[in-house]
Amino acid sequence: MHKIITIILMLFAISISSYAAEQDQLQMVKIADPFIELHTGPGSGYPVFHIMERHSTIEILYQRSSWYKVRSIKGKAGWVPQQQLSKTLSLDDTPVSFSEITHEDFTFRKWESGLLIGDFGGAPVFSAYGSYQFNEGLSTELSLSKSIGDISSTLLYKFGLVMQPFTGWEYSPFFHIAAGIIDVTTSATAAANNDPTSEFASVSIGLRKHITQKIILRLEYSEYLIFSATSNNDDNEDLQEWKIGFAAFF
Repeated sequence: MHKIITIILMLFAISISSYAAEQDQLQMVKIADPFIELHTGPGSGYPVFHIMERHSTIEILYQRSSWYKVRSIKGKAGWVPQQQLSKTLSLDDTPVSFSEITHEDFTFRKWESGLLIGDFGGAPVFSAYGSYQFNEGLSTELSLSKSIGDISSTLLYKFGLVMQPFTGWEYSPFFHIAAGIIDVTTSATAAANNDPTSEFASVSIGLRKHITQKIILRLEYSEYLIFSATSNNDDNEDLQEWKIGFAAFF
């Protein structure tokens, strides 16, 4: 089962590498407009502090929404709106195309993977997950979580469905129903409990926020019902979990 988290981490790394590769394609360019204005931040409300003229060479550092942070060969760095770079040329005088990942790309993504941290029943938890989206409102998700407490450590293998009914919202809520296996390992100093493995069901509610390019912020709260190995329902255990983290889609 540990191979699951390895695969998820690989998918996450590949998606981040893909994002970085896109940025690397936009390294050194030449200004073709009469001039561009450098702002102190990524927005028209930030003041202009420097003007760069046509034929100046700039380095594209990274993108935030429709704004690019650039740096001159003399080290002057600032933010430029995408429309001011519409005629930018590469160093061999060919036009440069500035691709932009939009909210629509996020809405119609197919794959997503991410890393989360939080609290599971009073103990810190670390999670990795991967998901496949069938359509803009429904996806399936596989995750592996590791929680380490004072007297025991826990592994959770979870598989479920995620519903995202309002994909057009900036802060998009989602609902997650899942089932899985929880494997508890007690420490040597704790009372023996045969290191039980139990089944569980969970329901979750959360928010996704498309931050920039292919990066998503995710916040999630979950309620777990862990089924006892006995037939007595009074032995079932309720646990709560919250997590926050980042994901990439592709």
